[in-house]
Amino acid sequence: MIPRNRPAINEPDLARQAGVPIATWRRRDAPAFRQRVPSLFPSSRTLLYDRAQAHAYLNGLPIPALPTGEHPDDLLNDDEAAAVLGVTASTVRAYATQGYLSAGTTVYSIRVWPRRDIEERRDNPPGQGKGGGRPPGKGKGPRKAHAYEGDPRLHTAALALSAAGDTPRHRLAVALAHQHGGSTRTWERLLTQADQRTGPAPADHRP
Repeated sequence: MIPRNRPAINEPDLARQAGVPIATWRRRDAPAFRQRVPSLFPSSRTLLYDRAQAHAYLNGLPIPALPTGEHPDDLLNDDEAAAVLGVTASTVRAYATQGYLSAGTTVYSIRVWPRRDIEERRDNPPGQGKGGGRPPGKGKGPRKAHAYEGDPRLHTAALALSAAGDTPRHRLAVALAHQHGGSTRTWERLLTQADQRTGPAPADHRP
């Protein structure tokens, strides 16, 4: 997470400010630096740091603390947004691509979203409540034919049905919930709706 109003910096820029090649920085300086200044996104391949903390380290000054608590202006990457929404990171990226979430911004190749955007989507999921079921910025349209109309997961359910063969519906829903997040029951509903749109689908053989 990039805390509110705290610019980030990556290691190539740190190396330039330290006046050394990036290879030298990574071999000689980075290990000690990383012990003192934590990465803002520890699980990301792109290492970003708080700029104020990094500058303090380079200048031999006390390292300032990061803001505590959550704030609407915090910037979250796809993994962090996924944790808030209860879905997978790939679903977050799909939401952004299909307009069910803001496009976000890119900071040193990492796409991030303000916490407020993620929490708004969490509190108003596609097809439910304020803003649900239509991309941000769209005006009111015709009444929905069903609760999941416009939900990007409907396309995923339809693709799963087309490739399912004789897989029971419930087993397919379990697999989709595990892969994309959400509950098995929700995916069963999505599969049912996708089935109604595309025609016959695998039978549910549960007793």
